[in-house]
Amino acid sequence: MTLSPATPEFLNTLEAALPAGVLSEVPAHYLKEPRDLHHGTAAILARPRTVEEVATIVSMCNQHNVGIIPYAGGTGLVSGQVANLDPAPILLSVERMTAVRDIDIANNTITVEAGVILEDVQTAADQVDRLFPLSLAAQGSCRIGGNLATNAGGVQVLRYGNTRDLCLGLEAVIPDGSIYRGLSGLRKDNTGYDLRNLLVGSEGSLGIITAATLKLYAKPKEVATAMAVVSSPAAAVELLGEIQDKLDGLVSSFELINGVGLDFLAAEMPDVRQPFVERPTWMVLLEVTSGLGAELETRLMSTLETAIENGLVLDVLIAQNIQQRQEFWQVRESIPLANKSVGSISSHDISVPISAIPAFIKTGAKAIAKLGDFRINCFGHVGDGNLHYNVYPALGQSARDMTNLRAVVKDTVYGLVHDCGGSFSAEHGVGRDKLGDLEKYGDPAKLAMIRSIKAALDPKGIMNPGVIVRQ
Repeated sequence: MTLSPATPEFLNTLEAALPAGVLSEVPAHYLKEPRDLHHGTAAILARPRTVEEVATIVSMCNQHNVGIIPYAGGTGLVSGQVANLDPAPILLSVERMTAVRDIDIANNTITVEAGVILEDVQTAADQVDRLFPLSLAAQGSCRIGGNLATNAGGVQVLRYGNTRDLCLGLEAVIPDGSIYRGLSGLRKDNTGYDLRNLLVGSEGSLGIITAATLKLYAKPKEVATAMAVVSSPAAAVELLGEIQDKLDGLVSSFELINGVGLDFLAAEMPDVRQPFVERPTWMVLLEVTSGLGAELETRLMSTLETAIENGLVLDVLIAQNIQQRQEFWQVRESIPLANKSVGSISSHDISVPISAIPAFIKTGAKAIAKLGDFRINCFGHVGDGNLHYNVYPALGQSARDMTNLRAVVKDTVYGLVHDCGGSFSAEHGVGRDKLGDLEKYGDPAKLAMIRSIKAALDPKGIMNPGVIVRQ
């Protein structure tokens, strides 16, 4: 169905139905995404404070066929929150919905509204001696509603799962303006279709998440963190298996770091202290956590010593205090910032089976080399198969002068990912940027079901038009 413009008459009627100050002009920063690759349009900005206000907006937009783009922290990288549409849609931000509604320590849950910043969820959990384990580079600005809408991943997926795995219940406004009140803290509930998991990861295309009940965990009492130089990605994968076996599956993070990324870091962010004097070609940042009495550091050192004897590990450092642990993590968390300063030709958030990682990296390097002289920074979450595979121009060249190669580089990478049974989008979603890739690589039956679900729940196509399903 063709969407209608948000006419002055419609906006006046909408404003009259809402408390003062909910609607306003749209500041420019809402209309661009972090990489500044895309700029959007919006007729007006809506910033509701309650789920009832969200329902009013959605209901009226549904009645008048006006499109809505949901907006959380604005940190998404696939243009899910930015669209250049005609007619211009309403931009609905959840930023004022910031209440922590409930913390149930006995049930190990926290219920928060969609606009709560991820770091604030972590802090609220910490204040009651609990852990909310979702951890992302953007955690100081991303909001939990966006994390849920995109099923965000991060550095602790290996131990705790994606955002979907951390969510027990949702409150959401669906496209006809009805409020789905599913804020359950239950871990077992077999009463029909799993609507929670349908909405999580739907990127605002099936409704607007307004609140969630999330899992909390006991805070780790022992933490052991290490940087280990490995001979190859194959050695990294083998090392992961060894540590998981010897430490009873207590690995919470296992990050592969490439020497190219360390070179970028040295050039763009020289104040970040690197752990080894000579920058290695490959290394891993790993962390294991447990309760008291696990003797993690002793057991980890023993396992790494054996790995050194077997040639899997070439050098290792174990953090001796909180400062060293923070320095290790600062290296990993600063790499994306250094990457951005260098400027990629094409960046890819992909996943492959863990067993396929070494072969994929080797094959990928050969395939990219055939296209020209490039640098590849391949790094990421080896523990769950999620790699950030980014391609850069040779030293002295600029990505701005090579934009004509972006498509062929992307197609080459995604083709290899598809061949080994992987995904072209591991944790950032589809948005608008990857809609064509979903249509190209998606299973036909899956695509048909996606379209049927969209048509059933949002027949007028008002919810985040052009995301996941083409309009």
